[in-house]
Amino acid sequence: GDCQSTLNSGRVTSVAWSKDGKLSSGSDDTTVKIWSEDSTGTFKCDSTLRHRSTVLSVAWSPDGKQIASGSVDETIKIWDSQSGDCKSTLTGHSNRVTSVA
Repeated sequence: GDCQSTLNSGRVTSVAWSKDGKLSSGSDDTTVKIWSEDSTGTFKCDSTLRHRSTVLSVAWSPDGKQIASGSVDETIKIWDSQSGDCKSTLTGHSNRVTSVA
């Protein structure tokens, strides 16, 4: 079919669907974006969240209330999926975080 939406400006490195149909994307522009589909089938960006460097992986919590993201900045961030607030930054890795689940 035809492409319905182009979502990020940077190179997308990871995407993940929530159980309620939202999409999160991680990109080399340092962002995690949360997307929702409107009644016309077009995706709109609800939130833009930032790391200090390229985001390599994103994942939703089972209940859809949080998003985890891993980055080249050697951190994992836990985000509130509704407010976009960073709830926690996990440090201690000595290299990039390539995967979260």
